[in-house]
Amino acid sequence: MWRRLQKIGALSVKNAVYALPRSEQSSEDFHWVAREILEAGGDASVCEATFIEGITSNELIRLFQAARDSDYAELMEEIKALTDELRMAKKAGEAWASGMAGPVSRLRQRLTEIQTIDFFPSALGKKAEALVAELEAGIRNAPIHKVEQRSGTYSGRIWVTRKGVHVDRIASAWLIRRFIDPQPRFKFVAAKGYRPEPGELRFDMFDAEFTHEGDSCTFEVLLERLDIGDNALRRVAEIIHDIDLKESKFGRPETAGIAVIVMAICTKYKEDFDRIERGTLLLDDLYDFFKRR
Repeated sequence: MWRRLQKIGALSVKNAVYALPRSEQSSEDFHWVAREILEAGGDASVCEATFIEGITSNELIRLFQAARDSDYAELMEEIKALTDELRMAKKAGEAWASGMAGPVSRLRQRLTEIQTIDFFPSALGKKAEALVAELEAGIRNAPIHKVEQRSGTYSGRIWVTRKGVHVDRIASAWLIRRFIDPQPRFKFVAAKGYRPEPGELRFDMFDAEFTHEGDSCTFEVLLERLDIGDNALRRVAEIIHDIDLKESKFGRPETAGIAVIVMAICTKYKEDFDRIERGTLLLDDLYDFFKRR
């Protein structure tokens, strides 16, 4: 909270005086900061003020607007760079949406962060919103690039993914083991800079053979590209999608409970192999439940 106010404060002096527009949320934010300061042994006061001399309210508003304009301008440069990258990939006929869901999601997150502190809405904010929405629409509508190989062609392969596995990688590893490669070997590597060795297959990581495409998580992409038709797996995929992408696209009633269990597994177990083993027990039971129904 303290760092957040440091970032959005429009007025600061040596003793750290911060100003926010008067609102219930601003009052709550300041009271939380005051409480933290007092608990740490310091002194803090929260007050409502009107400027009589010096800087005027309008000048202070312009300071807020200038700060947000700068944030939006920086964000729009990132949006433009990604848009140009996608345009070039599409022109070259590449599977351009592969791996782009993550960067677009991060742009949306950054936009939301700026909007949260855009107390006096900037005109640039609407432009940034429209550009991010356009990217999201393109990702959603992009077709998944199918491969000629089917699931039966994979056996005894080395499957590589990022360290610190969570719901999509845990579920994808389970899917690989149960329905794609009966004797897989898993390898966990750093997220950046890894160069695959001959014969390795990567999943849910940058430039992987199997990763997010369009608005589909890796688990969904594996099902689609390897043409695995199973209604029970589709139901599992809907849960994994909503947890991984923090959406309610499918809104299955089981999703919230599974999300808590996955979080509990990742909290208790730090080793990736342990997380996958515990997740396998969970997903075996979940799959069996859907299969019986």
